[in-house]
Amino acid sequence: MLLAFAAGAVSATGFAPLGLWPLTLAALAVLMALTLNVARMRGAFAIGYAFGFGHFGIGLNWIATSFTYQAAMPPWLGWIAVAIAALYLSLFPALATASAWRVGKGMPVTFVLLFAAAWIVTEYLRATILFSFAWNPLAAITVGAMGSDGLLAPSSRIVGSYGLSGLLVLLSGAIFLIVRERRWPALAMLVSIPLAVSLAGAWPFSPAASPSGDSEDDRPLIRVIQPNIDQSEKWEAEFAARNFQRLVETTGETGSAPLMIFWPEAAVPDFIEDEPLARFRIAELLGPDDILLLGATKLIIETDPIGNRRVVGARNSLYAMNAQGEMVGRYDKANLVHFGEYLPLRGFFEALGMSRLAPGDLDFWPGPGPRTIALPGFGSVGGQICYEINFSGQVVDRTNRPDFIFNPSNDAWFGTWGPPQHLAQARLRAIEEGLPVIRSTPTGISAVIDTSGQVTEHIPYREAGTIDARLPRAQPPTLFARYGNSIPLFFALLLAGLAFALMRRAR
Repeated sequence: MLLAFAAGAVSATGFAPLGLWPLTLAALAVLMALTLNVARMRGAFAIGYAFGFGHFGIGLNWIATSFTYQAAMPPWLGWIAVAIAALYLSLFPALATASAWRVGKGMPVTFVLLFAAAWIVTEYLRATILFSFAWNPLAAITVGAMGSDGLLAPSSRIVGSYGLSGLLVLLSGAIFLIVRERRWPALAMLVSIPLAVSLAGAWPFSPAASPSGDSEDDRPLIRVIQPNIDQSEKWEAEFAARNFQRLVETTGETGSAPLMIFWPEAAVPDFIEDEPLARFRIAELLGPDDILLLGATKLIIETDPIGNRRVVGARNSLYAMNAQGEMVGRYDKANLVHFGEYLPLRGFFEALGMSRLAPGDLDFWPGPGPRTIALPGFGSVGGQICYEINFSGQVVDRTNRPDFIFNPSNDAWFGTWGPPQHLAQARLRAIEEGLPVIRSTPTGISAVIDTSGQVTEHIPYREAGTIDARLPRAQPPTLFARYGNSIPLFFALLLAGLAFALMRRAR
């Protein structure tokens, strides 16, 4: 159990900012060896659970930092939150080890195939059921924070992030079998599957296959703003004027050519949909043909039968505004942050002294899901606010595909580990969907990401700055963009079918 916990902790170093991905693969190989060494299914479950506790306990340490910005709760409560999150999330690797052991015990190659299939399914379930939490799929180790997208990352264009995680498990299984079995045909099979899928993912997206059309010089001009506003100053009334002035200064001069300007999540404290003066104050900064995309709060107001109005909730929204102060479109965040934007099981957690991290007494309400907003003169955008960019297969309206994704975020909550991890997962979405991703955050890391997952421009963490660039070109829809998470789940079924075929042959 201690060795499994240690292996899980080591595996977390493969994610950004450390990026020690070979250690992650080695740690998973250790997990497989430990699982096959137990005599009962409950032992396999316990090994997987201990591994998961180390994996999530280290990888999600940034959660503790977010609690230091909430005066209503003591900072030490943040580490309890990390432990509670790890206790829950560890169930998923435990289910993967237990189910693979139950069917594949005594047959190492079959076990590896079943474990890869189970990992895909449990990682998908982690992002979709109960306290859905999609942060740091195993696939994120293939992109890091700023570096190359690596050899395996293009496979996510076919099998998505969850399928890519399964491919990494197969490679770790090959490491395990090299040490334990040295059965070369089996090793060749386990290695060839990830390589074949990765090559297939890269092939259609060679430069020769890029869509024809306008030249790069004709692409829309964009300006990404990072004002470097600290979280401790974000919601304080005495800093409101200074924070807005930082946005103004960082935005700079406009009007010489049509611009798309990107401000971060919750860029202004004003309820701009209901406050015309606040809109016009912002619109004055824009050139006549500019479009501004920014985050702000939308109030939900109900009127009772006798005409009394009261605020019953709020939405975390992305707005598109033109130079006349008109709202071109709005997107409401659909995947909200537990304990950040709303408090689940409110009665229970309030009794423990916990409150939500965002200021205010009203919970945020979720929006209906991905939506594409038309931007006159600039094409169309799909909004994904902060944390929800992590949800593979849930970021784009597949009936109305946008030209790019905008991910306004506030990573100032997330310490030093959270922002590069967040950026890495945004890079995975760009690769999966074949769409550029633009990120604007108050403190970084703001970036322009092309469809290969490369960060073409960025502003470093904790620096104020501006990116002036051309909007990268979108690719045709990838296979994953067309069919979503049905593909990784079908891939898991194929792996399980191969495992059962090997079992039948052996018998």
